Amino acid sequence: MIRKILVGLALLIVFAATIFFVFAPKWAEESMNRIDGEPLIEVSAEAEALHKTLTIVDLHSDTLMWDRDLNVRGTRGHMDMPRLRDGNVALQVFSSVTKTPKGQNYDSNGADSDNITLLAIGQLQPIRTWNSLLQRSLYHAQKLEQAAGEASDLQLIRAPQDIDGLLARRKVKGNSTGALFSAEGLQSLEGDLDNLDVLYDAGMRMAGLTHFFDTDLAGSMHGLEKGGLTEKGRNAVMRMEDMGMIVDIAHCSHKCVADILSMARRPVVSSHGGVQATCEVNRNLTDDEIRGVAKTGGIIGVGYWEGAVCSTDPRATAKAMKHIRDLVGIEHVALGSDYDGATTVRFDTSQLTQVTQALMDEGFSEDEIRAAMGGNAIRVLSEGLKPLGDTAQ
Repeated sequence: MIRKILVGLALLIVFAATIFFVFAPKWAEESMNRIDGEPLIEVSAEAEALHKTLTIVDLHSDTLMWDRDLNVRGTRGHMDMPRLRDGNVALQVFSSVTKTPKGQNYDSNGADSDNITLLAIGQLQPIRTWNSLLQRSLYHAQKLEQAAGEASDLQLIRAPQDIDGLLARRKVKGNSTGALFSAEGLQSLEGDLDNLDVLYDAGMRMAGLTHFFDTDLAGSMHGLEKGGLTEKGRNAVMRMEDMGMIVDIAHCSHKCVADILSMARRPVVSSHGGVQATCEVNRNLTDDEIRGVAKTGGIIGVGYWEGAVCSTDPRATAKAMKHIRDLVGIEHVALGSDYDGATTVRFDTSQLTQVTQALMDEGFSEDEIRAAMGGNAIRVLSEGLKPLGDTAQ
């Protein structure tokens, strides 16, 4: 009898484990990365034709976090290589998410819990990633490098020369896509600034200092203290600029943003979010912060989800972009989708003509649309990355 009970328990455990590992990660993503199904705006033949000629850059997606093959068209989420091709995306920034707090919200989060550990285990990622934030980022870098190795039209972007080569290739072959590796918060340093070199060697070329909680580098807009840069944070910013790793202020507290803008020597990026003038959410930039980013020569990537533009309607995205243009000039406007970042949107990356049409409807000229959809990002990324062969610090 005891043996039968033990066998029954073992079978129950195996069944529960199978359900967890096979279905739970898929269910989690399907419930978090949604398309709301609301009506799309009608796209004109003029917008379609213009869109096909654009050099489109998206400054932020979290696709590497999920257990999907980048080179296979997905049935869930917002982005993969086939859909990037459909959307005519020239360059996609892929972010590494290594830790998020339980009960995540925009107002106040501690650093004493983590959702990504369970996700890493549930997706059967390498054991080294289960208890190391650094190893999670290195695993994400490995995933991106593997995808590029398997797709002849996916090119890793690590230097200005790579961008030049990508653009030249697109002129000849059409639909090549560049991939730049970034970080959603530098908690992956695990307290050691020398790990910046480790991440750089793995291909990371952009990083935000914080995500949803305060770190030893800076306060988060969603943290408990919401402080500015620490001394270690200031050293991190200087090292990043010296090594050619672009500084991203997304998710930084207002004090952190002010500190970074006051010391920046190179263009600063706000990779994904919105502006408080059109959507009064605490994570969005004030007009003074927009002016500060512009003063560095930087850009602001505007997203497509509720927390960024207070709607999923592409017209709301266009209105936020228009505010930035009217305040500081078109040269500081960019896209930052936050696709696959536990966001609900109206359209996936294959349907980016929605943004092109919305910008046309807001009165943007053809040259302004070219700049906002990617031209500005190409300029800033080219300026921020270190050229091949440049060993100066």
